[in-house]
Amino acid sequence: MANGSGHDQAVETRNRHSQAYEGLRSLLLSGDLAPGTRLTEAELTGMFNVSRSTMRSVLVQLAQEGYVTSEVNRGVRTRNFSPQEAADILEAREVLESALAGKAAERATEEEIRELRATLEAMEDCKRRGDQAGYSRGNRRFHQQVKEAAHQQTLARAYDTLLYPLVMRQYRNLSAQHPRTGSLEEHQAILMAIVTRNPEAAVAAMRHHVASARRALLLQTAVGHAGTPAE
Repeated sequence: MANGSGHDQAVETRNRHSQAYEGLRSLLLSGDLAPGTRLTEAELTGMFNVSRSTMRSVLVQLAQEGYVTSEVNRGVRTRNFSPQEAADILEAREVLESALAGKAAERATEEEIRELRATLEAMEDCKRRGDQAGYSRGNRRFHQQVKEAAHQQTLARAYDTLLYPLVMRQYRNLSAQHPRTGSLEEHQAILMAIVTRNPEAAVAAMRHHVASARRALLLQTAVGHAGTPAE
């Protein structure tokens, strides 16, 4: 009984850690917290209903993965990327995501292609209605679906380590039109290349799309801007 109880407690601890990790990670990726925002254990434990030790472990993991920084006398803070750091991350994204698009053109199932079509149709509808938030959600779903349709786990794992959503939020040009002009057409070109099983076209279309999104950011400025990007 004692062993069973200890096992159950260990499982519960892992579950609480996992839930707090995913919750805080989602909050960081949402763009609701400005770069450099201090994160206190006391506030976060109340927000996610976990112990201080669990939250401390979550923060250590997020710091190791680059989502936050932890410094003596400054505490834990949300990441603030320099323009050069941001440019490096987005360059890596361009290489990895274009490769994933090429693999998706080779390996996507018919069901996955149908799901990509449905997502793009929803994005078109959001653009017509002026639903920027809905378009952004569709955009994120489309890119996730392309990654999954590639069926290339090594590339996918490398891609998942990139912190480009945080960079996009920090350096978004809030005065620019969203979704960006040409964004929908770029997604359509990516889908067409996947549908026609043309890996070279898929690579080129994704590279053009990601590079265009990068050029629309305020990477020449030292001050970041939080927000939700609509690529």
